[in-house]
Amino acid sequence: MEVSVAGVAKTEWIWMDGEFVRWEDATVHVLTHTLHYGYGIFEGIRAYQRSDGGTSVFRLDDHLARLVDSAHIMQLEMPYSRDEIRAATLEMVGRNKLSSCYIRHLVYIGQGTMGIYPGDDPVVKVAITSWPWGAYLGEEGLAHGVRCKISSFSRPTPTATMTKAKVVGNYVNSILAKREALSLGFDEALLMDIHGNVAEGSGENLFMVRNGVVITPPLNSVLEGVTRRTIMELAEMKGHQVVERTFTRDEVYIADELFMTGTAAEVTPIREVDHRLIAGGEPGPITRDLQATFFAVVAGEVPEKRHWLVDVPTPTSESVPTAVREPASA
Repeated sequence: MEVSVAGVAKTEWIWMDGEFVRWEDATVHVLTHTLHYGYGIFEGIRAYQRSDGGTSVFRLDDHLARLVDSAHIMQLEMPYSRDEIRAATLEMVGRNKLSSCYIRHLVYIGQGTMGIYPGDDPVVKVAITSWPWGAYLGEEGLAHGVRCKISSFSRPTPTATMTKAKVVGNYVNSILAKREALSLGFDEALLMDIHGNVAEGSGENLFMVRNGVVITPPLNSVLEGVTRRTIMELAEMKGHQVVERTFTRDEVYIADELFMTGTAAEVTPIREVDHRLIAGGEPGPITRDLQATFFAVVAGEVPEKRHWLVDVPTPTSESVPTAVREPASA
């Protein structure tokens, strides 16, 4: 498969504003408002190949619910219904003939008013892309754990921005933290909140295991991750006690186990933080068990969680797709 200069595997089709367009034609104007100011929202989802050979999108409806919530929080008037976005997502994965992939939804303000204020009635546009994407933090990290650095950058606060929405501009903070960690030889950053508690990674939720208890920061300090919720439910299903509470940097250092979750990161163990080994430098038993259970779920091997999987229909035609709706004016 052809790989673009951005390192993303090129696929054939991208859905933009109600129609499928060729990868190379999925462009925006340089005066697109969100490009300048970051006022937009996005969602990341994965589709997996099941053990029976079919393809399913994992927790599609939960992700789309969060997309709609993010739009509401940011006062972005979605030009398409959730059902339209859902249908377009499933059709695109099928059209691109992807057995497993990452899916990105982007809701942004198009060309129009140039200035901080986007205008009283901005043109809101929607794009959906998909491409093959392996382990976000590497196969080695997925298997044996990653090395993390507590960042000098703090997580944004609810008084500074909208922290419960996946806002495009919020991730500048994550970029700074990630760049700092990589420049110092680590794989990922962990960010603290303004109270000095360790909150999350640059794009992941965080879990700690101590004395057999699975612990994760409460929602007042982190984004409500869909994979985070999944792991909490799976941990309870496996008989583990799950607690939401804050914890400090030094408690992280003495954790029995540590791991991160996210659509991109899936379930990635952490083997070291600030040059301090966690659990001897290898993933612990609870981490490995939850990771294995997660991958069994997305493969369709856990019947009681099969409802989390939305199957991708097999395309019935090889013809060029027709528009779902006429594209919105720029």
